[in-house]
Amino acid sequence: MTKDSSLVTFLDDLASERPTPGGGGAAAVCGALGAALVSMVANLTIGKKNYEGVWQDLEGVGAKAEELRGKLIEAIEEDVAAFNSVMSAYGLPRASDDEKAKRTAAIQTALKDATLAPLRAVEACFEVMTLSAEVAEKGNLNVISDAGVAVLAANAGLRSAALNVFINAKSIKDRDFAEKQIDETNALLGKAAEMTEAVYDKVRSKIG
Repeated sequence: MTKDSSLVTFLDDLASERPTPGGGGAAAVCGALGAALVSMVANLTIGKKNYEGVWQDLEGVGAKAEELRGKLIEAIEEDVAAFNSVMSAYGLPRASDDEKAKRTAAIQTALKDATLAPLRAVEACFEVMTLSAEVAEKGNLNVISDAGVAVLAANAGLRSAALNVFINAKSIKDRDFAEKQIDETNALLGKAAEMTEAVYDKVRSKIG
């Protein structure tokens, strides 16, 4: 999925027998949906009567949400590229000891890239969640439910991308590198779980 692709096309590709796009791309889409909803709440608050005190704050939130939406759209293509790189490495020749060594090194490099790509999506989704908390606090009450949907979508993206971190890190021989990425992901998962409930409860209380 690119900036010029339709959602229908992406879903058709996702449902096909092809291995890409896959769960990593779907995770990024969830995060991008959350970012778009944050932007929507911000845009429907800026310029509205009775919210003058938060216009400037939400202009910044909206700009950051759009930046993150762009990053998450790019993450869809990064996921495909990382997968293809791993598959290419596994396909390298291994007839001689030299070829085997080169193949092993290429696989390990590709797996590291395939771990870092979804971790970037995890980080971006978490940033979207922090923005959703701000629009839940300051946003137009007429669209406050969308702040709740935003945090849920971003959390779904974060947790989904985390699975890709874990599955790729599992096969990395450099365990110091792997454990560092796993620890960072677990830390964000814990924070995200708390934030999701806090934002959802705030939105629910404002809906009444």
